[in-house]
Amino acid sequence: MRAIIVTGMPGAGKEELLQVAGSMGLPFVRMGDMVREAYAASGKASEMSLGEYASSQRAEFGKDVWARRSMERMSGDVFLVDGCRSMDEVSSFRSLADTVIIAVHAPPSLRYARLVSRGREDAPRDESEFLERDRREVGWGIAEVIALSDVMLVNDSSLKDFRDAARKALEALL
Repeated sequence: MRAIIVTGMPGAGKEELLQVAGSMGLPFVRMGDMVREAYAASGKASEMSLGEYASSQRAEFGKDVWARRSMERMSGDVFLVDGCRSMDEVSSFRSLADTVIIAVHAPPSLRYARLVSRGREDAPRDESEFLERDRREVGWGIAEVIALSDVMLVNDSSLKDFRDAARKALEALL
């Protein structure tokens, strides 16, 4: 099995890459969905934020808890995993499959605008909340995963250009 690990800061364009992968018939799991599902089932929404819950699970069950939970849903010859945030998670995937990392990058100002416009409940209310989220992500180790990626896609122009680049990168990895 080949695992294509997708990483990037919030709002960089990982979801667009997954849309391209889906159009190519490639299966994927979003680690963020795994966190949201577990958070909803935990009954802890009144006690802590989603990010605090994700951190508490890492502290209790290991830094790679979300990777291990995601691996339970992986199957087939090629599988994408969105949202890898640490080399501990990468190591877990490498224990199961041939692993390649694709990082999606976009400038902070563009990412902030995207996060606000998509209107999810975890969208930042202001720039300081956005910067705090970035600090939390970096604290989990995402910067190292991005820096050590095998492929870097910069998403700072048109959506069509990014989708074309994503398709080309995925085709090269198949």
